[in-house]
Amino acid sequence: MTVSKQSVRLWWQDRVFYQIYPLSFSDSDGDGYGDLDGVRSHLTYLSDTLGVDGIWLSPFFKSPMKDWGYDVAVHTDVDPLFGDLAAAEALINEAHELDLKVLLDYIPNHSSDQSPWFIESRSSRDDPKRDWYVWRDPGPDGGPPNNWVSVFSGPAWTLDESTGQYYRHTYLSSQPDLNWRDQELVEAMSNVARFWLDRGVDGFRIDAAHQMMKDPDERDNPPVPHDYERPWKDMGEYDAHVHLYDYGHPDVHGVYREFRALLDSYPHRPMSVGEVHIFDLPEWATYYGESMDEMHMPFNFHLMASAFDAETLRVTIEKVFWNVPSGGWTNWTLGNHDEVRLATRLGAENARLAAMLLLTLRGTPFLYYGDELGMSEVEIPAEVGRDPWGKSVAYLSRDGARTPMQWEPTSDAGFGAEKPWLPFSPDKDMVNVATELGVESSMLSLYRRLLKFRRGSEALRSGSYLSRTADNPNVLVYRREGDSERITVALNLSDGWASAQVGRGKIQISTVDHKRSDEIAAEVELAPREGVIILNR
Repeated sequence: MTVSKQSVRLWWQDRVFYQIYPLSFSDSDGDGYGDLDGVRSHLTYLSDTLGVDGIWLSPFFKSPMKDWGYDVAVHTDVDPLFGDLAAAEALINEAHELDLKVLLDYIPNHSSDQSPWFIESRSSRDDPKRDWYVWRDPGPDGGPPNNWVSVFSGPAWTLDESTGQYYRHTYLSSQPDLNWRDQELVEAMSNVARFWLDRGVDGFRIDAAHQMMKDPDERDNPPVPHDYERPWKDMGEYDAHVHLYDYGHPDVHGVYREFRALLDSYPHRPMSVGEVHIFDLPEWATYYGESMDEMHMPFNFHLMASAFDAETLRVTIEKVFWNVPSGGWTNWTLGNHDEVRLATRLGAENARLAAMLLLTLRGTPFLYYGDELGMSEVEIPAEVGRDPWGKSVAYLSRDGARTPMQWEPTSDAGFGAEKPWLPFSPDKDMVNVATELGVESSMLSLYRRLLKFRRGSEALRSGSYLSRTADNPNVLVYRREGDSERITVALNLSDGWASAQVGRGKIQISTVDHKRSDEIAAEVELAPREGVIILNR
């Protein structure tokens, strides 16, 4: 399969973004929680040492922290846990001085039940903000209006005793759904986006982007039939139904067309990338819009859900490219704050291959903090767990992927507090920035080489993509080609030696031998679990 070179470039297509979970990145005041000044103190690590071009900041808005910031009480203020509005503005400005673009989380599906909006809404059936949320009378049996289940398990409805109606919540009962069919709410949320855009942010990662518009008739979801294809991971009680009616109603596309128009009205051309957990590729692709006028990119989780073997990866990549509409551009990611850590999910050797894959595919890469070190999933005892999802479904806890960033081999790992909000990983004395910077074969050194090479490579940033069928089924081979540069990537996904036809050239980077730079006549020999980048001649 060939995907042609794109001639017109947009700023976000050439960037590599790095997700920061502020609670866990760096603590500037010693209270055990990461904060905005802590993030700001490490911006030069991101721009100069590591070599990324943009950051995505998970929520730091005012919140009771029932879901650690994804339950927003005030969208236009900073929670004291993270600092204040001046700290946010300083972070944005300093990032821009270092040529780092800044994306913020935008959370349209719900608010906190402590939001002034919801407090007013639930005060009376006649309150002007009543319809800013979704309220319904009890069902015929006096229970919830329908059989919808919360993503976090349990009914998606909670009875408000004072008004006698149920309110809907896709997630926790403390996260009531906003009603995007109410125009006053739409304008209020548009003003939230304007507030941050006026302060210079470069765009938004849209949380739960496919959840916000549901069936207006609120029909019951049917039970899962025996032959139904399960989603890519077990979601517990949520998987008992086929989710036909509780997300992705077609009206959502009108919302995103309006949001895109808002973004396009700003001269710095901010972008949006939406969390669309839909694995039906044609449906996923609809979020670009029929005229490419909705999201700039729906988040592409398909690699994350793919088996890590050569054939499955090749098919997954080609299927994504096949479904991206003409003129569209995709992104790639292998980790975030909701998933098991990359190094644990794939294993240490495959994690190195994954780094090369992620940073050489055609598209915009998104990295998750700590993956560049090989940080692993941490087993968090239930008694110190903080994730509300883990409290309802233990095996779905996300705490293990949110532990503090490991900066140096000290008692506080350079985080800034010896007793952080989540425990440190036991491997912090070996897996950390300071230690790995001094080891050329480390995971961090590999990421630095890959990022530096990508930044200087026209072929990797914007070139065409051509997948090639390898003689060995365990080897994934593809070519990236620009106007004046041809690059071949070969990844051996087996535990044995393998060879691949790659054409004449010279090895630029190997995932297992940092000194390897041999000339290749036509065929390259690959060690077990080795990947190479070859500059063709």
